Amino acid sequence: MSNEDRKPEFHGWRPHPWHGLSPGKNPPLEVRAFIEITPFDLVKYEVDKETGYTIVDRPQRTSSQPPALYGFIPQTYCGDRVRDLTPGAELADGDPLDICVISERRIDRGGILLDARVIGGIQMLDNGEADDKIIAVLRNDYIWSGVNDLAELPDIKVQRIKHYFGTYKMSDEMDSSIKITGTYGRDQAAEVVQAALADYEDGFGHYRRALQRSEAEMFGVRDGD
Repeated sequence: MSNEDRKPEFHGWRPHPWHGLSPGKNPPLEVRAFIEITPFDLVKYEVDKETGYTIVDRPQRTSSQPPALYGFIPQTYCGDRVRDLTPGAELADGDPLDICVISERRIDRGGILLDARVIGGIQMLDNGEADDKIIAVLRNDYIWSGVNDLAELPDIKVQRIKHYFGTYKMSDEMDSSIKITGTYGRDQAAEVVQAALADYEDGFGHYRRALQRSEAEMFGVRDGD
């Protein structure tokens, strides 16, 4: 192998976290997650869809903190296919698919990428919209990487995740728009991820391919260069 063969691929500019990054090497069960907030954040941060920069969405109203790393899977979209997997949903929320990643070690910064294995999910409705939260474990975690399904997690871990999402949009009147309708294991989680990948391809695939062509034309190396 020559040094030429070992050159890493790179982007000519910083990719948009939602549209410009890969969903992982082997989805739907092995995915890449872009982390927006950590278990140590008392403010909810999220990626601005227009610019790709992280913005402040809102301070957390309640005293509970995220029980896991929280972000989304790039190149996913919660559209009609995701809605159809959620009983009672009138629509999907129109966002990338959310993911919680469990790590034994403290990770206290957002805006990072990590590789994760999908083990299950929480089925949620937010004002009638499907808003599933995929649950995964850090791929090479020394404690949690041996977990293959949600049923293998300690029950209190799942309870804390459900409690956080059941209260994180609490209003002034101390009620919530969130309804948690159930949990599911790895197989159904894989269906949800696959549906979100297909919804993204329908809605944004042409845009992503146009960006790739533009970047290749701008930064690609031609013969003789």
